[in-house]
Amino acid sequence: MRLEIASHKATKYACLKFHYAKSVPVNTFGYSVFNDNNEWCGVILYGSGASNQLGKQLNLKQGQYLELVRVALNGKQKSTSKCLAVSMKIIKNKMPLVKALISFADNGQNHKGIIYQATNWYYTGKFKGDKEYFINGRWMHPRSVGSINGSRAKDKLPKGTLIRQGSSKLRYVYPLDKSLVPLCKSMAKPYPKNASEV
Repeated sequence: MRLEIASHKATKYACLKFHYAKSVPVNTFGYSVFNDNNEWCGVILYGSGASNQLGKQLNLKQGQYLELVRVALNGKQKSTSKCLAVSMKIIKNKMPLVKALISFADNGQNHKGIIYQATNWYYTGKFKGDKEYFINGRWMHPRSVGSINGSRAKDKLPKGTLIRQGSSKLRYVYPLDKSLVPLCKSMAKPYPKNASEV
């Protein structure tokens, strides 16, 4: 297995074909994953975070953390957790200013963060999801609406737009800097295993 910097074309294809959200996040970079037979398996993407407050819980500023925003793979990889672990190691070695990784499992998709559990991330709790907007025949995240529409203000939305509360998210943190381990341990909760535990 090997990882290499993902092209925009690979990123777009993997996000639209292999990920349940069927959308391409903005301001991201990532890695194309190839299996032992040199078959392309998809991409793993990181970004600066949905909010500049994302690292506040860890006392980190933007640039000191990354958000894992997509694991969009087609199933040809031998081990998804190994692919993720290799991408994390690359970031640790190539981006010394990044002290932590943050990600969210979508409880609404019945995701419990098994991949994060398999790679020893800390589970720090459940958080309320963002509002979602139904535009052009699909539900969209607020960032997507803002980038496509120019605004999320109700009076600027297309006529007939529906709005709903999004599903809750399960937050996971992985400290790349060992000095953050005690803080992460202090925030950690037991891993959720099923819907009744979150």
